[in-house]
Amino acid sequence: MNQHTKAPFQDILYEKRDGIATVTINRPQTYNSITQFTAEEMIAALRDAAEDDEIGVIVLTGAGEKAFCSGGNMQAIAERTSSHKRNHLRVMAQLALMLRTAAKPTIAAVNGYAIGLGHELHVMCDITIAADHAKFGQTGPKMGSVPVWGATTLLHRVVGEKKAREILFFCRQYTAQQALEMGLVNHVVPMSELRATTEEWCQELLDKSPQSLRIAKLAFNQESDQSLWAGMFAGAELLSMHIDSDEFIEGPTAWLDKRKANFRAFRKRKVREG
Repeated sequence: MNQHTKAPFQDILYEKRDGIATVTINRPQTYNSITQFTAEEMIAALRDAAEDDEIGVIVLTGAGEKAFCSGGNMQAIAERTSSHKRNHLRVMAQLALMLRTAAKPTIAAVNGYAIGLGHELHVMCDITIAADHAKFGQTGPKMGSVPVWGATTLLHRVVGEKKAREILFFCRQYTAQQALEMGLVNHVVPMSELRATTEEWCQELLDKSPQSLRIAKLAFNQESDQSLWAGMFAGAELLSMHIDSDEFIEGPTAWLDKRKANFRAFRKRKVREG
């Protein structure tokens, strides 16, 4: 791919220009939700950006003005088996590997909802610039799942343990200003200024020594990523065993049925017959 070529992808847009590689999740009809196919396309784009010596900064964003990424696709989640989940999480581990080892700064330009997996995606990036209407939050226990891809291992390093547990357990949504105050994002701007501001931050990074940035990023991630991989794969195995249960299925099924999930039913004492 040359410096100005847009690659032919289906679920994403990928463009390289003047030292900046931009990956845009292009599924606005589903609030830029991510399927396994979407993740595989993102991996290919990120690998290309990582291996291109002329690229100095990688930007992740979403199409439109409603969502950066709304998380996993609920229809796909509802249909997964334990085996499917293990395979999906292996692909997501490759996506994390690309983001964490690209050795180039990654900037999440959050143009709307960053929820669930989408929230983990921006947490994995080095820098987050948010539009002022953006919303942030996890959905795991609300949907019968757990954000083992990155939130359980990285979020507390960003906002502290108490706040991270609040975000993970209660599944609340936070405004861009609240996210800024807790250190979850670096900068907040009006949506109309998001693209230009992201460009300014990219240009500032391109003025810096590329090898110094490479060393700084990899050294910074060295300790956190040791626990990231261990926690991710342990969590993935536990979550995969849970995914075939009635309790897990209640979450995505309720969402698709447009009703509130009833998890209280799973707290009833089980009495062994016979």
